[in-house]
Amino acid sequence: MRRLLVLIFLCFAFFSCGNEAVIDSGWLEENYSKSEVMIPMRDGVSLYTSVYQPVGSEDRPVLMVRTPYSCAPYGDGWKGDLTEYMTEFLKNKYIIVFQDVRGRYMSEGEYENVRPFDPHKSGVETDEASDTFDTIEWLLENTDNNGSVGVTGMSYPGFYATMAALSGHPALKAVSPQAPILDWFKGDDVHHNGALMLLDIYSFAPYMFKKHDNPVKEDHGLESPVGDNAYSWFLGKQTLSNMTASLPDTLSFWNEILEHPHYDEYWKERSIEPHLNDVQPAILVVGGEYDTDDCYGALNTYKLIRDNSPDTDLHFVYGPWTHGGWHNADYEGLGDRKFGENLSQYFMEKIEYPFFRYYLEGKGQRPEPVYLFASGSQQWQFMDKWPADDTEYTPLYLSEDRSLSYASPTQLQSSDTYCSDPFTPVPFMADATRRDNSYMVADQSFASSRNDVLTFTSEVIDEIIKLQGPLQVKFDLSLSTEDADIVVKFIDVHPDGYQMLVRGDVFPIRYRYAYDSPVKANPGEILHLDFTMNDIAHWIMPGHRMMVQIQSSWFPLVNINPQTYLPNIYEADSEDYISSEITIYHQKDAQSHIVLPIVR
Repeated sequence: MRRLLVLIFLCFAFFSCGNEAVIDSGWLEENYSKSEVMIPMRDGVSLYTSVYQPVGSEDRPVLMVRTPYSCAPYGDGWKGDLTEYMTEFLKNKYIIVFQDVRGRYMSEGEYENVRPFDPHKSGVETDEASDTFDTIEWLLENTDNNGSVGVTGMSYPGFYATMAALSGHPALKAVSPQAPILDWFKGDDVHHNGALMLLDIYSFAPYMFKKHDNPVKEDHGLESPVGDNAYSWFLGKQTLSNMTASLPDTLSFWNEILEHPHYDEYWKERSIEPHLNDVQPAILVVGGEYDTDDCYGALNTYKLIRDNSPDTDLHFVYGPWTHGGWHNADYEGLGDRKFGENLSQYFMEKIEYPFFRYYLEGKGQRPEPVYLFASGSQQWQFMDKWPADDTEYTPLYLSEDRSLSYASPTQLQSSDTYCSDPFTPVPFMADATRRDNSYMVADQSFASSRNDVLTFTSEVIDEIIKLQGPLQVKFDLSLSTEDADIVVKFIDVHPDGYQMLVRGDVFPIRYRYAYDSPVKANPGEILHLDFTMNDIAHWIMPGHRMMVQIQSSWFPLVNINPQTYLPNIYEADSEDYISSEITIYHQKDAQSHIVLPIVR
């Protein structure tokens, strides 16, 4: 049963609760000591670790972050994370530990992106879970701890947090994977449903995929070749081979992405999905509905543990944040969209720290199973599970005259067709010269006026529609070519005309049966496309309308599909890029619709 905690954000006095200390470098100098150590792993490799211990305090919990992004500053100085989002842990005298993962910065060894978990390792075989285990062993022997260890991390460090949860160390009592990488083919940064997230991963490549000769204290990566206008730059390059040639160095992981266009063993062994069973520590998964990077990872890490590890003490937080916004005390929303004051401050003080306090100190109350803040609601909800059992999955049908209706179509013949031209792709936002987080709620009016975008709109809503759960797409369509991408966008149309993107995603037609078994389309044949977009948590208010937009490019956020079927889409040459006519059917025997998760 859901329970509401309605927060009056303008009256925030309950956050002023006694400890008014300003946590800055001066406070740290008086209250903490810093030591830098090289902790040996079972195979002889040593990992750089910075340990911040409270002065004069004994038997304190340990909270650790493992990162590929550097534990700097090395030597004198304090890591910025301490005063940015860890102040509650500092006030309560936690031992804070940061570690450079294997092969990064000051740690020894070879680095491997999303290094696979090995459930059958023995002897001196290692993975990120065993590195966590060995680190915990050292910390228990060499710090003034209480025998309880927690691990947290956001984004890539969230991946290492999930790996830590699989370490099996008995002292590891609580783990918080926040926006964690889970599967880089099905979702998260690199692909969505097998479609390459071009702009993000190409921009990420020069920094993250460059091999550096560790140990090294500073490594700023390589300069991105993308100019001031991302849309024009990528369109000018067109093919992946041209883009690869423009990279400033040979980046092995980038090349591996292009060599593995389907969900083969390379990607499967890098997925954590099969291993999220019998998870021993308490888990707090944190995700943002408007996370541009790892929304998939947060949602599915939670769901897989919920379904496959029922004895785990599992907790979930989902709010209208962008990537990591829950650690930005000033976060109120995206662009001009405001979701709530002190949203992140509440998370840090009333959810995150109390979770670790309960499981590492044995104090306070057991955390709620689910904390939800839906955009548009202005309130927190406590729930027993996500999504709620009484969610009503309600079809919303595409209809003639470009309308949306709860009534299924009765026409014998009804459809709409658009032409997808890979040489004039639909931009992902009106100003596609650069990418910032605001595209997740950007006004989609610019797309409504294009003839290569189909737009379907509902009547005006007369009562609140609470949408809380997965958004399913069930389309019947045909192509004039052997392949294409389908991009679906769900939009909240405000009374002033603002078309707020709530959720959008892409699905390549070739993967309609399975990610590891691509199949070309037969031109003209009606196909059924069925996929689920990331969960939404959004309330549509009276006076608004719902809108669905359909297109076949989302550029340069998503790599252009040449629309010629190729065994390896990344090897497409210029002549492979052709236009495709795409027909969406909304008739009695082909009822294209989306399924809304409605809570009454």
